[in-house]
Amino acid sequence: MTAVDTTPEAAPRRLRGASLAVLVMVAVTASWASTFVVIQGSVARMPVTGFNAARFAVAAAVLVLLRPRALLALDRGGVLRGVLLGLALAGTYLLQTWGLQYTSTTVSAFVTGMFVVFTPLITAVVLRRRLPIGAWMAMVLAVAGLGLLTLRGFSVGFGELLTLGCALCLAVQIVGTGEWVVGRDPYALVLVQMITVTVVCGIAAAPSGFVVVPPDTGAWLGVLYTGVVATALGIVLQTWCQIRISATRIAIVMTSEPVFAALIGRLIGEELTALQLVGAALVLVSMFVVELGAAPAPPQNAGPAPTTDPQHATAQPGAPDSDSEPAARDGVPRPPPLQTVRTGE
Repeated sequence: MTAVDTTPEAAPRRLRGASLAVLVMVAVTASWASTFVVIQGSVARMPVTGFNAARFAVAAAVLVLLRPRALLALDRGGVLRGVLLGLALAGTYLLQTWGLQYTSTTVSAFVTGMFVVFTPLITAVVLRRRLPIGAWMAMVLAVAGLGLLTLRGFSVGFGELLTLGCALCLAVQIVGTGEWVVGRDPYALVLVQMITVTVVCGIAAAPSGFVVVPPDTGAWLGVLYTGVVATALGIVLQTWCQIRISATRIAIVMTSEPVFAALIGRLIGEELTALQLVGAALVLVSMFVVELGAAPAPPQNAGPAPTTDPQHATAQPGAPDSDSEPAARDGVPRPPPLQTVRTGE
């Protein structure tokens, strides 16, 4: 076991990386919530699949312009993993869009939020990784809060099943990102995803005549805002955060998207019921619970001085929390912070 620093000033530094990642993820989630109004206006002017294809094409173009040689940072395995994550992300958008044809927006929002259940389940069952009790408690609180925020009656039909597939795809994308970003360039991994989603959504736009070019200024503004802010910047930052905190914590934070959407709706004149306020409070409490239960993991990389006293072994600054993967696997250290990210559902 190795240690980095046992001075009183070390504890804040140990938690700073994870705390910053949580705050960044909250800001990203708020930006996704802000896209609901923008998307509603844009999809009234063009097909949804075409809008998504244009949005991700803009995101990919922005990432290429900022780092033209980014893809060279990935080997064949990295590109393959980026494509698989992109397919999961494309499935998230397409299944939700198709599900909305058979169910209401509020039910869709709730069922999509079930990714907060699938994420820890995949982590525990597929990856065989134990999660702290706080993570499971937070999951229950988040689901209850989502129900109060969004549901006004519920029945299970074809639309709900499609949307459940959307939630599963999103959970796979979250967990997969947390696993595969280690030792790889996060920026390049996101770029491969953007290109993959553009291609898949472009193909899905075939029934509408491959209409992927915004028809007017309003639609263009919607595509540019969601493509640059919510997609390119949002998903890059999400990936950056997943180097520092676990997939489960990411999922819990992302359940605050309906909370921000409700607050934005209130600002533009929509009503908030007492039950919705209680639901929002439960979601926020779930975030507090998962943060309260998170603890730094023991360091995996060598520090400045070895020690044989486990009581003085401390985690490295910015190391992932205890319910995430180790700081390095197979001897590959985590990549450094980016110098430079779901998407509004």
